[in-house]
Amino acid sequence: MTVATILDQKGRDVFTLSPETKISEIVKLLCEKKIGVVLLAENGKLFGILSERDIVRALSQSGQAALDEPASNYMTSEVSCCSEKDTVVSVMEKMTGGRFRHMPVLEGDKLIGLISIGDVVKHRIQQTEQEAADMRAYIAAG
Repeated sequence: MTVATILDQKGRDVFTLSPETKISEIVKLLCEKKIGVVLLAENGKLFGILSERDIVRALSQSGQAALDEPASNYMTSEVSCCSEKDTVVSVMEKMTGGRFRHMPVLEGDKLIGLISIGDVVKHRIQQTEQEAADMRAYIAAG
């Protein structure tokens, strides 16, 4: 199975803001949308990613003043990405190995989606349940 399968099920909507957006505005968006990360992009080009963890680190380093600073000061600019042709297993390995929970999906340099470790785990559970059901049906058919 590929990343395209996950995107086809969950959708391809992605919340993006400019890297110059203030951290305080990003905090509001994360709360409003009940999401854990925002991608920092302009015209479909990805510049970085800012997660709840990044915001906690910013507050730890700079205190409340961090809220008035641009996301570019704290974003992760070396973002690990995938394509929709990548396998779910390979993406899960990258996320686990890199200890991150979100991965942008690119087509060339263009941002086309975002998957989370939750999306990947949900997909793997569904796949495993389907395989078990298929095996039971095969055994019952004798």
